[in-house]
Amino acid sequence: MKYRCKLDSPLGSIILESDGRSLTGLWFLGQKYFVPASSDVTEKPDLPVFEKARIWLDAYFSGKKPGPVPPAAPEGSEFQKSVWKALRKIPYGKTVTYGDIAKELADTVPGKKVSPRAVGGAVGRNPVSIIIPCHRVTGKNGSLTGYAGGLDRKKHLLDLEKGVKRK
Repeated sequence: MKYRCKLDSPLGSIILESDGRSLTGLWFLGQKYFVPASSDVTEKPDLPVFEKARIWLDAYFSGKKPGPVPPAAPEGSEFQKSVWKALRKIPYGKTVTYGDIAKELADTVPGKKVSPRAVGGAVGRNPVSIIIPCHRVTGKNGSLTGYAGGLDRKKHLLDLEKGVKRK
């Protein structure tokens, strides 16, 4: 069984999804790769993991370092999961490139090459945005490229983490 709830954020409505214990989804409503609710999804806003996510997101959007992330268990291929695991290591307020992640993954298996483009595909399909910080990944020269929630949101999230005040 899957559970969902909707939250309001400064960047628009957010949909949370859970298996009952961990977050399996966190999307901006209508973003690219958003997974619409199916018939086996139940609205359950009082789920404990949703409360943890609400508290974390409230702190995050208020510009504070939110502390330990709520439990997340995104579903995907082994390669996608390895990329999402690498995303979790990116410190708050810092960025890395797709190439950095590709090199990190290639270094774990001698002789293996990992394409930055393949990393980009996995980053873009991260189903637990913000909490698994795919917005902290940039292009080769630090350029803002790709974000399923939109580049304006990506810029806003990065500015928020750097303490940049927005009007």
